[in-house]
Amino acid sequence: MNSAATAPSSPTLVRYQQQLDALCAATLRALTGQAQLHFRGRQLYRADHRLPSFAPHLHPHAHFDDARSFRGAADGVALRLRYSDSALHQRLQPALALARMVFDLLEQFRCASLVPDHLPGVRSNMLHRFEAWSLAFVRARLHESAQGILLLTVAQICHARVTAEPVNESLTDLIEATRFGLAPRIGEALAGLRRSRTSQADYAVHALHIATTVAALVASEKEARALARQDVPDEEDEDAWLQLWVDFESSEDGGFAVADAGRESSDAAFAPYRVFTTAYDKEVVASNLVRAEQLQSLRYTLDQHIAEAGISVALLARQLQALLAQPHHDDWDSGQEEGRIDGRRLAQLIASPTERRLFRTEHQEPLADCMVAFLVDCSGSMKQHMPALTTMIDLLVRAMELAGVSSQVLGYTTGAWNGGRALRDWRKAGKPPDPGRLNELCHIVFKDGETPWRRARRDIAALLKPELFRECIDGEALRWANQRLEEGSATQKILIVFSDGSPMDSATVLANDPHYLDRDLQTAATQIERAGRVTLRGVGVGLDMSPYYQRSVVIDAVNFPLRRSLQDVLQLLA
Repeated sequence: MNSAATAPSSPTLVRYQQQLDALCAATLRALTGQAQLHFRGRQLYRADHRLPSFAPHLHPHAHFDDARSFRGAADGVALRLRYSDSALHQRLQPALALARMVFDLLEQFRCASLVPDHLPGVRSNMLHRFEAWSLAFVRARLHESAQGILLLTVAQICHARVTAEPVNESLTDLIEATRFGLAPRIGEALAGLRRSRTSQADYAVHALHIATTVAALVASEKEARALARQDVPDEEDEDAWLQLWVDFESSEDGGFAVADAGRESSDAAFAPYRVFTTAYDKEVVASNLVRAEQLQSLRYTLDQHIAEAGISVALLARQLQALLAQPHHDDWDSGQEEGRIDGRRLAQLIASPTERRLFRTEHQEPLADCMVAFLVDCSGSMKQHMPALTTMIDLLVRAMELAGVSSQVLGYTTGAWNGGRALRDWRKAGKPPDPGRLNELCHIVFKDGETPWRRARRDIAALLKPELFRECIDGEALRWANQRLEEGSATQKILIVFSDGSPMDSATVLANDPHYLDRDLQTAATQIERAGRVTLRGVGVGLDMSPYYQRSVVIDAVNFPLRRSLQDVLQLLA
């Protein structure tokens, strides 16, 4: 597949990326035998543990790279997990960041060289990915600096030596001069790489020599440049340079942003989630928050949006029934020529030996024993999306009712801005440290599972009232909605969350660490997914929410047709 010809447009890029991630995760599980590997927010996880990023060429991007590059990257990661002892690698790696990067790259080459002979496709995919990354490195003009050409040359000659694959012809002349200068410094270690590749510890001796030599050359080049300027060598941000080396292919805007789930602090130890006070929390029916006259006006506005959308509710109901209904034994069809013998017709066989309609077959009807809850983020930033989003939810609720599926429409916000009475109580208590959540929860029921759409239609329209939207505390809202679903009797229970960003409550964030609410949302989502009693899905409204939810889609509720967003949401139910 040619990436230039087939790269998806920006609105579908995240969905395309998620499909590639799912395929790559399947490849990883097949090659490693580790069933718990999966991608979330473009990060690789084993169960709930995020795995480290490996060599720089194993990070393709859907906007620039073809599907084979993703397969090659997945194959490379699989071999790394299969053949590399991560504890030994961490113990042997050098201290300097640049040396660690080169050392890690060389370990990746070692694992790639161990691909079994009966998997030639894996070898070909990995070579394709490495060459694509190398050529993109040159197109980005990173080789025009002394550091860039050195790193590119080291990557090419070491890859060729360890894997026995030739250097790409278009790069041979480019790296020749640098290769000639490197030969006396790393020649002996380079020769040892191929010989010792089956032993990680022996191989690491040669890899360490090359990595430290390269880091020393870069350091001396910086000093020489500083002296030439008659200046004191400044402390350059080496990590920033290394990050550029990894991420140069992703430097352009490739579609929707990814939610910031506080991943940089995910490995640290934090206190459990706390709530300072629940005295002001409330669960309220939407009709109690909006005057009857205003509800009627909002419903009229919503009906106009629905008419303009031109969506067939009957067709949508058939699609939902196909996705959610299961065959259910309803009755028997008698008088059949095959099937199970019908004892009531045996007398006919005696009276008429040629009679063949002596059987009966099971009659099945599709039955959707299912409850779906829509949980809507009612934070201030969601106001702009609500006309389209409310239209979508209303159509889904009506269609689900026709398909025999029960539904709930729930929302979550806060009772006040900036903490409200909970914050005032904390201040009166002397501002004790680590208070936990410092705001008043407001959980809103726009439609419960027992109320039909016709009776709930005005309450659903309350989603269009902008005064309801304040701040959002997502983790507790997830637990609340999940509890409501678990109390139901349906066999299949699905919770779909609509949100446009990470949790935000200014009072809580200022009194605790910045990712306090993010971590609780991740914890709540993981608990629900792990329990398995409720199927959890995320819909990012203009934002990729995959760091929080294992399965999610991104919709653009403002700029693109409602029909398209509806189909994206239906994909989550498949």
